[in-house]
Amino acid sequence: MANHQMKDWEIIADNLSKAGWSLGCVSALDSHGRTIWIADAHRADGKRFVVRADEILTAFLELERAVCVHLLTEQC
Repeated sequence: MANHQMKDWEIIADNLSKAGWSLGCVSALDSHGRTIWIADAHRADGKRFVVRADEILTAFLELERAVCVHLLTEQC
């Protein structure tokens, strides 16, 4: 069995999932033929975040940031 080393975006996705967020990610082409990544995180209480980026890692970093900012402001 091959040893799979997780990519950085997979680690972020795994951490968000462990924290109770459901995740989705798709790639698409924009009007100029460039690949864009759209990632979203949502949970049962209706909170949802959707981000778009040129790279998959950037999309997950932005998603992680949005969730963290929400959690920090939610506790204030």
